Amino acid sequence: MEKYDPSKVEKKWKKIWAKTKINDTDIFSDKSKLYNLVMFPYPSGEYLHIGHGYSYSGADVYARFKRLNGFNVFEPIGYDSFGLPAENFALKKGVYPKESTESNIKHAQEQLKSFGCMFDWSKVIIASDPGYYKWTQWLFLKLYEKGLAYQKEAPINWCPKCLTVLANEQVIDGLCERCDTEVVQKRMKQWFFKITDYAKRLIKDLDKVDWPESSKIKQRNWIGESEGATVKFKIKSKKIKEDLSIEVFTTRIDTLFGGTFLIMAPDHPLIEKITDDENLKTVKQYQIKTQKLSDIDRQLEERPKTGVFTGAYAVNPSNNKEIPIWISDFVLASYGGGAVFADAHDERDFQLAKKFNILLKTTIKPVDLEDDSKIRNLEECFTGDGILYDSDQFNGMHSKEARKAITEWLSKKSLAKRTVNYRLRDWSFSRQRYWGAPIPIIYCEKCGMVPVSEEDLPVLLPDVKDFRPKGTGKGPLASDPDFVNTTCPKCGGKATRETDTMDTFVDSSFYFLRYPNSGNDKEMMNSKITKKWLPVDMYTGGAEHVTMHLLYARFITKALFDAGMINFDEPFLHLRHQGMILGPDNKKMSKSKGNVVIPDEVIKKEGADAFRIYILFMGPFDEGGPWNPQGIKGVKRFLDRYWTLALEIINSQNKENPEDVIYLSYEIEETALARIINKTIKKVGEDIDSYKFNTAISTLMQSLNEIYEIKNKLPFDKSYSLWRDAIGKFTIILSPFVPFITEEIWEKLGNTSSVSLSAWPFYDKNLIKEDIIDIVVQINGKLRGKVQVRPGSSKEQAEKLANNNLNIKKYTEGKEIIKSVFVPDKLLNIVVK
Repeated sequence: MEKYDPSKVEKKWKKIWAKTKINDTDIFSDKSKLYNLVMFPYPSGEYLHIGHGYSYSGADVYARFKRLNGFNVFEPIGYDSFGLPAENFALKKGVYPKESTESNIKHAQEQLKSFGCMFDWSKVIIASDPGYYKWTQWLFLKLYEKGLAYQKEAPINWCPKCLTVLANEQVIDGLCERCDTEVVQKRMKQWFFKITDYAKRLIKDLDKVDWPESSKIKQRNWIGESEGATVKFKIKSKKIKEDLSIEVFTTRIDTLFGGTFLIMAPDHPLIEKITDDENLKTVKQYQIKTQKLSDIDRQLEERPKTGVFTGAYAVNPSNNKEIPIWISDFVLASYGGGAVFADAHDERDFQLAKKFNILLKTTIKPVDLEDDSKIRNLEECFTGDGILYDSDQFNGMHSKEARKAITEWLSKKSLAKRTVNYRLRDWSFSRQRYWGAPIPIIYCEKCGMVPVSEEDLPVLLPDVKDFRPKGTGKGPLASDPDFVNTTCPKCGGKATRETDTMDTFVDSSFYFLRYPNSGNDKEMMNSKITKKWLPVDMYTGGAEHVTMHLLYARFITKALFDAGMINFDEPFLHLRHQGMILGPDNKKMSKSKGNVVIPDEVIKKEGADAFRIYILFMGPFDEGGPWNPQGIKGVKRFLDRYWTLALEIINSQNKENPEDVIYLSYEIEETALARIINKTIKKVGEDIDSYKFNTAISTLMQSLNEIYEIKNKLPFDKSYSLWRDAIGKFTIILSPFVPFITEEIWEKLGNTSSVSLSAWPFYDKNLIKEDIIDIVVQINGKLRGKVQVRPGSSKEQAEKLANNNLNIKKYTEGKEIIKSVFVPDKLLNIVVK
């Protein structure tokens, strides 16, 4: 018998798939569509890691299952090839980014094809290709036209190693997400997208989509909606004579009567104006010190609280008392007006006041605490809701009731208003790096800032002599006079180009729109095609992208929807995350630990099918697990057994594969085989649909074991049609996991089309019932044995099984059967003489 040779089988079918273009999607087909998307990879290294193989294999199983269920499945792939990761790789290798990126893409493509995924290779997109970034620049222009792209000077996150600006989302615990360098604050002129205009909708519309609840929570928390009030405080300072006031956002206006000081952000624009001469030097020193901290660092709860007095005072509108104005780094200028009123019922305010002996006053007592002396004596900080006291007409009110009442009271005096605030900041997307899409803006002394005309897109990224970052606040493009110097599109006069490039997250914020339109160089989106294929039906990728890529893509989609360019406002209807594959030592894979598993090596040794099915068998898809070199050998044995069984059946009798099999035989083994196949069809289908790949594979393995047990009792030549049908159906339901070996077996079964183009088999509900019952068989009223039947079996079926039972048959041989009495599901009594 022919042995299973994975490399031979995979080489054959990769060649056939490429030649027949079997996975090229007809986007104009009338069949029901399914847009199945995976997050396109960064070609920023020499190879794709095992996480890519995990994510793509799982998504591909789902895609193949849906194709078998009659859907016209579109599963595209491309490369997120612009940006910091790719440029840093080029710097490390000492080569030009274009050169290293093209080389990495070539290798990545070989890897992707080796995974056996049904990617549509006719619609590949590459973010660094001018044909793609033309539309990145087009998108910028559309947002600019709508007032959603703007430039301003602002404090930004600066990575001293990467020498570029970082968005808030790219700073993790005060460190650059790419190089783990401590991020510092700088004031620079930057480009922003007004994502904050969409904050409310970005929270609300999460209810429209089927995403993991944990991801929805992360995004809601990142956007950070807070309902409260904006309160107006008059400012009194020796330096100012005119009336001056500051608006403060608070979620706890119920504590306003206990507000004993006001805290402003060190970088608040009013600080210099209100600080008196006596305190100015100390304040400026503190401001310089704060500039070295990122917003993330400043917000850390465990940081010791610091601050300085400005010498100015504010008037508490609740009681008209003057309270001192301090500055402290935990207050951010970018949130809630850049100031807070401070009281004894906020932990940070409490710590600051205790440290600098600032007056504190409590005005809230817990509902269920009889003795609140420790709180009143300022030994403990109570931050919860409670009952108000020392709050004039609001005494005795609960915090929830008081918040509404105090807001209404002050609003009548024009001193407060109900406000909803958001933690989310506008998206800083300009970068002082080379490898990115140039921002299509021109600066003219006469006309000012002028957008590049659409017909002049793309603004090509030039081949500069030195692409290394300069750290001067200007990108490498600024050193290329041929790029910088141009003419104004409006007046034709001398002008210069913007030299910053766009962050890679801009490229990935709309790529899903380009896949079905990838061959269209005339328009970003064809309305008919886009309406048919979008939004994405299923999206698979890492949970680490929840507060960046996934948030940005939702914003861009909503902006395009508002512009009337698309008819949907959520890009991804269903989202699934893969977990993390750990090293054999149960630790996160890293080169320094020497525990990295490279997919190429595994596939070369064990085969792509074994790689796919093992990696999905390791544990729940959203959890992952540790790689076990011995584990893959186990699934390889499973594939060997499947191969052997299939060939034994195929070789047992040279008959055509029957189109329909009707189970007329009443042999218990035939019924058991039929039941195994039908139960497997149902369970595996349900599990794939739910992304429960590991349990689906477990079912397939268990079913194969049970089939082998039947094989020893039911010879192939006795029930050839049944066996042929069984292995055919088993091959179909196994095929989403292991496409190569199942294609080979499907062909050997006599089929001329791909197994992926067949139909997912229906299951017989009657054959998946778990219960097999025993019927008592009596001869002339005496118990002589039992036979097993399915519930509801007929008298004739029971008689046939009894006649084939040797223990029962010996009591009827040579005797005349007078009659038989049958009690359904219970008894068969044969009367003989």
